[in-house]
Order: sequence, then structure tokens, then C-alpha cells
Amino acid sequence: MFYKKKGFPEVGELVMCTVKKVLFHSVFVYLDEYASAEGMLHISEVAPGRIRNIRDYVKEDKKIICKILKIDKEKRHIDLSLRRVNLSQKRNKNDEYKQEQKAEKLLEGVGGKLKLSIAEMYHKAGYAMIEEFERLGECFYAIVADEVDLVKELKIDPKIAGEIVKVVKEKIKPVRCTASGIISVSCSASDGVERVKKVLKGMSEFKGYDAKITYTGAPRYSISVIADDYKTVDVRIAEITGFGEEMAKKLGCEISFKKDK
Repeated sequence: MFYKKKGFPEVGELVMCTVKKVLFHSVFVYLDEYASAEGMLHISEVAPGRIRNIRDYVKEDKKIICKILKIDKEKRHIDLSLRRVNLSQKRNKNDEYKQEQKAEKLLEGVGGKLKLSIAEMYHKAGYAMIEEFERLGECFYAIVADEVDLVKELKIDPKIAGEIVKVVKEKIKPVRCTASGIISVSCSASDGVERVKKVLKGMSEFKGYDAKITYTGAPRYSISVIADDYKTVDVRIAEITGFGEEMAKKLGCEISFKKDK
């Protein structure tokens, strides 16, 4: 991708990496989304358990998704982990990265129509969109939903803004993402069934989120939440289950939640 973030990522952030070099006890990678940033994984952070051959897990030029563990800004040293990224996180990050690649390609296509290079498109529009929305893709979805005015709010040239809006609405359709899991909730009180129903009803109606709870066999219930992007859907399911835990505690119920990977 042409666009690179400046500075350093945050500890705990998930980053797309390209393997640069594989040694016996360590792996060196490029951080694809950051300008001139590299990092290192110790063999213990590549995979759980004993590793006989590190190349069974990573090879030069392979794309991997890692978690930032530690940053020494003075030495420009970044410690990473591959084993601490679960399947759901990998899927979400990979989808996010691919969406941003497509968004940049779309911006480049608009530039082609206006006889502007991708660098010029970023200076005239892209950087303003990223500053406001963090990613091009998020801005494009806001355009599709008519939630942003590029000219008035982002001060983008009307001719360029008009072409971006036209192309975005032609090429991008609203995306709906789902997060799901299993809730186990029970209550030993004489009116336990009614208390459990109150907990589940409260969760399903929480803040008007698009949540669906269905019975799978006492005391288990499946829950699914829908939103326009993975970040939002993860936040929503966390808020709903957190609310459910508080409500269950007040009503004397036992509750647990396991998110699907």
C-alpha cells in the first residue's frame, strides 16, 4: 500500500507484518502499515508449546498478523507476538487490511479519472479522510450512509469530493458484520426461570443494538450481534454481555459467556 502511518503503533495493537528474516530463535518482520518500522518475534512468541523448526510456522515474505508487546522508541525496537493473536482477531484484522487495500485502489482509480497520482489524491483528499476516520474504508462507508460531507466537513475540493462520492456509491455496498457466542445463565431461586428471562430480555434490548438471543438447551443460549464493521460489532457484544453480567448479579443469577472464534 502507498499510505503508511507515521510514528509507532500502540502496545496491544494488531499489525500486519511481512517476514523479513528467519533465524534459529527469532523472526524479524516489516510492519506493513507503518513507515520504516520493523519488529522482532522471539521463538517463544511464534507458537504455543515447543517448536522444533521455526520455519514450520514462518517463512521469508510471508504475511503474518502480530500483536505489539513492547516498544522501545529510543532504540526503535518493537517486540511482537504471533501466538497471542486468536483466529477471530486474525480474521478481523485481515479483512480490515484487505478492505483498506481496496479503498486505496478505489482512491487511485478516482485519481486516474482526474489525472492525479495516488500521492496527489492523498494530499488533496486521502489524508483528510484518514485524519477524521482513521481509515479510508471507514470514511467510504460513512459516504455510503450519507454521514459525512467531504466538502463542508473535510474541506476537500468540490470537484474531487464529487468524483469520490460518485465512485464510492457505485462500488461500495453497506457491509454487515456479525459477532456471536454462547451465554450460559441459570438461577436456583424459586422464580429462577423468570429471573433468567429478565436477564436475557434486558440483553436483547440493550441500547437498541441489533442483537438476537435464541435458546439452544438450558442453560445455554446463543447470541449474535450485527453491525456495520468488526470493531463496532465487537464493542457491542462486549457491552451487551457486560450489561448481562451486572443484571444477573443483581438478580442472583449465574452467567458466563464464550465468544465464537
